[in-house]
Amino acid sequence: MKKNLIAAMTLPLALGSALIVTTLGTASAAPKISAQSIIVNPVQTSMTVKVWTDRDTSGTQTPNYYVNDKIRIYTSVNQDAYVYLFNVDPTGKVDLILPNRYAGGANYVRAGTVKAFPSSQDQFTFDIAAPYGLNKVLALASKTQLNLNDIATFQTQNSQAAAQGGFADVKVQGQQQLAQALSIVVNPVPQNTWISDVAYYNVAQGYGNSYQQPAYQQPTTVVIQPQPSYGFPVYSNQEDWRTSFTSDRSADDVYNYYAAELQRQGYRQTDRSANRGRYAGQFQNGNATSELRITLSGGRYEIVIIKRQ
Repeated sequence: MKKNLIAAMTLPLALGSALIVTTLGTASAAPKISAQSIIVNPVQTSMTVKVWTDRDTSGTQTPNYYVNDKIRIYTSVNQDAYVYLFNVDPTGKVDLILPNRYAGGANYVRAGTVKAFPSSQDQFTFDIAAPYGLNKVLALASKTQLNLNDIATFQTQNSQAAAQGGFADVKVQGQQQLAQALSIVVNPVPQNTWISDVAYYNVAQGYGNSYQQPAYQQPTTVVIQPQPSYGFPVYSNQEDWRTSFTSDRSADDVYNYYAAELQRQGYRQTDRSANRGRYAGQFQNGNATSELRITLSGGRYEIVIIKRQ
């Protein structure tokens, strides 16, 4: 996911082993690390959190997005909670979407409300970018604020986050590392006070609705202006044509005259060179080629035009 600042601000692991801890006579189970859901609370709780994208309000499908499409992510909780949003792309790159340090980046969400990212107050957009493939958006809600210092940090200078604006530097890479790190983060909090949810979206190859096809441009018609004859011998359209004459006209005048003759026959110049009184041009018309050679010595021109099919 590419975080793109708009004009208003100038600047798109192995499974963890089960731990049994006895606290006040209540057994707690380690968070479950899941290939599909990343991290799951194995303990039943009354809390719920939902996350979805703007192309799938159910949060159960896998909508397609295309490069340069804009995506908006939504989340809601049934109890007041701190919500943390992570995006994991197909290569395992992890982005911390929420919290962030923009106007709508506070991650305390009231029960029954829906929060959008980016919000209407944010001065950035989420723009879809390669790599192609499945992305996962993890929402983790907790009644107490979590310490993510071992996962991501906000810096003000000399950091990637500073270059990107108000987003954090993420220290972990890959879904399994993220899951293991989060399982450590939620371990100190009561198990019935956190919950998670995952939404999916796919970055597909091709063009989406946001693709703007380039406007049709009328082909440019090249008009070959007639060249003055200057009394030069007229090219007779032979495959191997040669002539010689004397003239006080410049070598450029002579070259341009015969080059224009070839261009009027549909040839396009592909190369031109000059070296010590010798001038040469290469021309092409489909599979046919033509070569123009001009030699100047003491005011006398030798002209050679050779055509090949």
